[in-house]
Amino acid sequence: MCRWAAYHGTPIFLEDVISRPGHSLIAQSAHAEECKTATNGDGFGVAWYDARPEPGLYRDVYPAWSDPNLRAVAHHVRSGLFLSHVRASTGSCISRNNCHPFAARRWSFMHNGQVGGFEAFRKQADMAIADEFYTYRKGSTDSEVLFLLALSEGLESDPHGALARAVARLETLSRAHGTTPHMRLSAAFSDGQTLYAARYSSDHIAPSVYYRYSNARQGWAVVSEPLEQDEGDWTELRPGRMLSIGTSGVQERDFAPAYIGRAA
Repeated sequence: MCRWAAYHGTPIFLEDVISRPGHSLIAQSAHAEECKTATNGDGFGVAWYDARPEPGLYRDVYPAWSDPNLRAVAHHVRSGLFLSHVRASTGSCISRNNCHPFAARRWSFMHNGQVGGFEAFRKQADMAIADEFYTYRKGSTDSEVLFLLALSEGLESDPHGALARAVARLETLSRAHGTTPHMRLSAAFSDGQTLYAARYSSDHIAPSVYYRYSNARQGWAVVSEPLEQDEGDWTELRPGRMLSIGTSGVQERDFAPAYIGRAA
């Protein structure tokens, strides 16, 4: 499992999420509290939006706690919308191409969870990616496939429906060829304008997601774990829900992918 944190609001320095809080993302990379593995040292990444429509991207394979370049970048870069991630591999190799967030065109995407038995049907999953997006397939993870499937399913015009359809396709493949748990997912993604997050599982264990507005920073944080352990006003995103934060405010809606074998 992995840990991630995203922000949308008045521009802040990346370190205000990645390294400065008492339970920052770097702290969670060494001592996570709400996931199966307390250590998330198989790489890190950050995608941020600023003057250009495409996100900036910095990823590497080192543990987040030991990379001085990450702290330096986070200390100097300011953004009003960014995604950050620390990785604990569920089987795929440790490489820069497998580090989150992933980016394609103006979209960035990161994921915590797993698709059960992915290696048994990886070829079928890859073949489901539309040709125009397969060029972005650089690594070997199920997470990257999920992102590119969502783009193939129309993420640019229908973020909620596209992610639901992509999750359903992979869950269907897992139920036919893979193992349990067929799908566990917490994901955050953005087009540079709106920040989205979803939480879902095919069983009773869904990876944690919380969100909170900070009056001091004038922005929203969406995280795997609260950034300060003494802050009690985080809202939990319930399993089977999707969150969007944009110019129209904050909205929650149901998120129930209709895999083959279950009525929509």
